[in-house]
Amino acid sequence: MNGMLNLSSAPHTRDKWTTPYIMRMVTLSLLPATIVGILVHGWNAFGIVALAIVSAVASEWCFNKICRKPDTIWDGSAVVTGLLLALSLGPQTPLYIPVIGSVFAIVVCKGCFGGLGKNFINPALAARCFLLISFANAMTIKPSLDAIATATPVGALKAFEQVDITKMFLGTADGVIGGSILALLVGGLLLWSLDIIHGQICFSVLIGFTLLIGLFGGEGFAPGFLLAHLCGGGVVMGAFFMATDYVTSPVSRLGQFIYGCLIGVLGGIFRLWGNTADSFSYAIIIGNVCTPLIDTYIVQKPLAYRKIGKTRRVKREPFRIPKPVIALTLIAALAGVALSGVFSVTKDPIEKQELAAKTASYKEVCPDAATFEVPDGAEEKLQEAAGSTTRVNEAYIAKDAAGNTIGYALNVSSKGFGGDVTLALGLTADGSITGISFTELNETAGLGMRADEPAFKEQFAGKSGTLNLVKGDAGDGEISAITGASVTSNAVINAVNEGLSFYETVLKGGN
Repeated sequence: MNGMLNLSSAPHTRDKWTTPYIMRMVTLSLLPATIVGILVHGWNAFGIVALAIVSAVASEWCFNKICRKPDTIWDGSAVVTGLLLALSLGPQTPLYIPVIGSVFAIVVCKGCFGGLGKNFINPALAARCFLLISFANAMTIKPSLDAIATATPVGALKAFEQVDITKMFLGTADGVIGGSILALLVGGLLLWSLDIIHGQICFSVLIGFTLLIGLFGGEGFAPGFLLAHLCGGGVVMGAFFMATDYVTSPVSRLGQFIYGCLIGVLGGIFRLWGNTADSFSYAIIIGNVCTPLIDTYIVQKPLAYRKIGKTRRVKREPFRIPKPVIALTLIAALAGVALSGVFSVTKDPIEKQELAAKTASYKEVCPDAATFEVPDGAEEKLQEAAGSTTRVNEAYIAKDAAGNTIGYALNVSSKGFGGDVTLALGLTADGSITGISFTELNETAGLGMRADEPAFKEQFAGKSGTLNLVKGDAGDGEISAITGASVTSNAVINAVNEGLSFYETVLKGGN
C-alpha cells in the first residue's frame, strides 16, 4: 500500500500520461518527417539525425553523472531535443554541427537550468539559433545532389521569385531535413488529436503568421502566395513541435492564444522585413521569453473556483497599474526619446557620408568624368519607378572638363537575399557598360558577398543590351553566376538590366 501513496500539496489530481509516454509520442509523430528527409536527402541526412540524437543522450548522461543527478536519459526528452535539432538542419551540414548543437542544447540550455521542466527556452531552438549565429557558413542550406547551390524556397520567396509549392509540401525541395510539410502535419495533427499539444498555440501561430503575410506581404491573400510562405521556413514545425513545448509555453488557454499570436506575428515580421529568410526560430525564442510575463497577468482559473455570492462580501482592491508595466512603459519612452535624439544628431553626417559614397562610386564607374548632371525628363521616370522591387534611383550624365557627354552614371537597386542590392552602373555614350560598383550589399558572407569581388564585377565591362545569367562559362551577353548565391546573382543582373533599359528608353541620345 505504501507504494500507492504520493505525498504532495493540493490539488491532488493526476494526469494519466507520464513524461516518457509523451516524449515517445512526440518522437513517433516526428518519424514520418524524419523518414521522408532521409529518403530524399540520403545518408548524410541519416548521419546528422543519428549524431544529433546520440550526442544529446550522451550529453545528458554525462552531465547527470558529473553533477551526481538521477539518470534521466530514459524519459526520452533528450531524444526529442536531438531529433528536433537534426530536422531543422540542412542535409549537407557538416557532421560536427549537430554534435556541437546537441551538447549546447542539453548542457547549457537544459542541464544548467535544472533539467527537464526548468529550462526557460526550448533547448533545440536555442541550439539552432546558437549555431546560426556562431557557424553561419556551415549552417547555410546547400542542395543534396547538385554541385551548384541554389536559394532555398524561402530565400526565393524573399527575392520575389517563383517556387514549387508541391515540392515544398512533400519535402523534396532544397531546405532542411525535416522539410516535408505533409509529414509534419500528419505528426502534428496526431499529437493534437491525442490532446498532447494545445490547439490554441499551434493554430494561433499559423493564423497570426498568415494574417500578417496576407496584410503586408504585397500579394494580398492569394492562396498560392500564402501557402508558399506557410510551407517554408520552419513555420509548421515550429507551430506544432516547438512552440507547443509545455515548459516554455503559458498555462492558461487565453495566455496560450496570445503566445501563439505573438509568435505568428513576429515570424511574419521577420520573414518580410528581416535580413534572414529563415528566422521563425527567433520568433519562438522571443515567445518563450515572454511566457513568464503572460502567466503573471493571465492567471489560470483555480481548481474548484466558484463565484462569490451576495451573502459574502469581499473587499475589492482598487485597480492599479502593475509596477512592471509602468517601468517598461517609462523605459520604452526614454529609449524612444534617446533614439530620436541620436537620429537628429547623426542625420546630417550620415547624409553627407552617403553622398560622398555615391560620388565615389560614380567616379569609380566613370573615372574620366569631371561633373555629373541630371538629364532632362529623367525625374518623372524615376518617380514612376519609386517603390518597385527593381528600380533606377538616380541617373546622371557624365561630362568631361570641356562639357562633352562621355557617358552616364546610374544608381540602381534590386531585391537580394539579405535586402536591397544597390549599385552604381557606368555606361559609355553608346550604352556599353564601363563597370559596376556596389553602394549597398548585405548578402551572406562567403556567398552573396562575393559579388563585390573583381572576378564577378569585371564580367560586365564592355557589355550592352540585355544580359543573361548562366552557370559555368559565360559567352556574349552572358554573366557567370556566383556559385551558391543565385539570388544575389539574379539581383545584380536584374539591376544592371534595369539600368540598361533606362538608358535605351530615357537617356539614349541625351546630352
